[in-house]
Amino acid sequence: MPNCSGTSQLAATGIKMAVLGVQFVFSLVMFSFLQKLSPYYSFARWLMCRRLVRYLHPTDEDLRTQAGIAPPGKGKGRRNDKKEKTNNTTETFMVPRNIDIQLEITRVEPVDLVPLHFYPEFQWLLDFSICACIVYILTEIYYALSMHHIEFNASILWCLLAIGFCLRTLLSQTALYFRTEEGGERILCITFGFFYLVLGMGVLVVGDDILEFGLEEGYRNFSGNAEQFLKQQGVESTGPVSLLTFKIALAITCSILGAFLTFPGLRLAKLHSDAMKYARENYVKQTLLHLNYALPLLIMLSYIKPIARNVFCGHLWTSSGALIPDDSFDNIRLLLVVGMFIARLALFSTFMQSHLNLAHLKLQLMKREAGKISNVDLQKMITRVFYYLCVVALQYITPVILILFMTFLLKTLGDYSWTTVLGEKVTGLWSQKNQGNRPMAASTRVNETDSILDTAAHFTYTIGNLRTIFTPVWYRGLLSFLMWWICTVWFTSTSLGMLYYSQSETMIS
Repeated sequence: MPNCSGTSQLAATGIKMAVLGVQFVFSLVMFSFLQKLSPYYSFARWLMCRRLVRYLHPTDEDLRTQAGIAPPGKGKGRRNDKKEKTNNTTETFMVPRNIDIQLEITRVEPVDLVPLHFYPEFQWLLDFSICACIVYILTEIYYALSMHHIEFNASILWCLLAIGFCLRTLLSQTALYFRTEEGGERILCITFGFFYLVLGMGVLVVGDDILEFGLEEGYRNFSGNAEQFLKQQGVESTGPVSLLTFKIALAITCSILGAFLTFPGLRLAKLHSDAMKYARENYVKQTLLHLNYALPLLIMLSYIKPIARNVFCGHLWTSSGALIPDDSFDNIRLLLVVGMFIARLALFSTFMQSHLNLAHLKLQLMKREAGKISNVDLQKMITRVFYYLCVVALQYITPVILILFMTFLLKTLGDYSWTTVLGEKVTGLWSQKNQGNRPMAASTRVNETDSILDTAAHFTYTIGNLRTIFTPVWYRGLLSFLMWWICTVWFTSTSLGMLYYSQSETMIS
């Protein structure tokens, strides 16, 4: 007789796979990679060690030789020399600031990254983001081929986790500035926070005919669906909150995000300014740097309806029709964010090397000053540049990762389709193909799997109820605004930083 228990187990496994889908396998593979192989194969470590070189601080012997200082213990007895070596592990002495000394250069090795500040956070964030991107791409391919829209999209969880890790990293770095007693970083964060609060309230007042987020339309859709759902459950309600309360909460969120992105924007301005100095004779790299700087501005302008959609989707270019269809224009904006992420990742080594070159620049600026400096302070000045490399790397890469996964959420939850970029004919052919390839439901059931079927049915019913409240119209309005706002405050902080550093360089020169 056939093994009934084995048959029931196979049927149960098949039903579980029908609920979870192949994307469950994608997630398991990526989690296994992060847990087992990431210590050996790390994209973050490879990116740091690919082409970067760092400057070594001068040793005490080199400083003594250049400053003409006699070695310690010379002219003293053996007893005093031995006592000095026992009590003073590091001797402090003064050298002239205009000392003639050159820094040695060495490649950045993986072992050098371990003691760096924020290195575990940088490695985890970048490795997890790459795995999340792979899961998202594979899930999008799977959905495009199978059209299993009943399943829960597991890539949404990956995107939410990546966004959470980005916000945690930004929060931890901002908290460091708040704990600093000197330097004025705390006041600067608070000032920018209030500035972005006022700016956010001004943006929320602008109607959808200017800034086409669809925020008010999405909120009305959400409020109406929530009110109808509550009435079906026997609860009398006029909706969750009023539109004014919702906008006030959104303005406070805008202020917090603006404070988080203040120093990453200022840091990017410094990196861009330094990178442009080292690319004066390379016009190709200058063009790439300028394009990298301008991409957030293009994304910002693409949501301003009079200068974006009305121009490219109107009848201004051709008499037969619009230059770009409306659906294609929405996806082009999403592709601009993907292009910005690729550009920032491709120029990562260029910006990080411009930061490491600050060690040489600080030494040259110190030589212009009069007076003396201790050997310990000079060595700390050189070493500190490399020690904060991962802090700078996180400030550079975290905002663009945050924007990227906000865009992925917008595409998935907003019910956009990548095929609309290719034109209406390709979209029609793809839809017909997927309708013909839809799998048929199973006609047989196994008695032992009724509980699994009930669980799956309850899960599907719950997801269906949530989808009636949180519709694509709601997600498009909210996520479009948040993605645009993050991009806007990051670019605004960077532009203000560029203005500051240009003025300071003019004063120094």
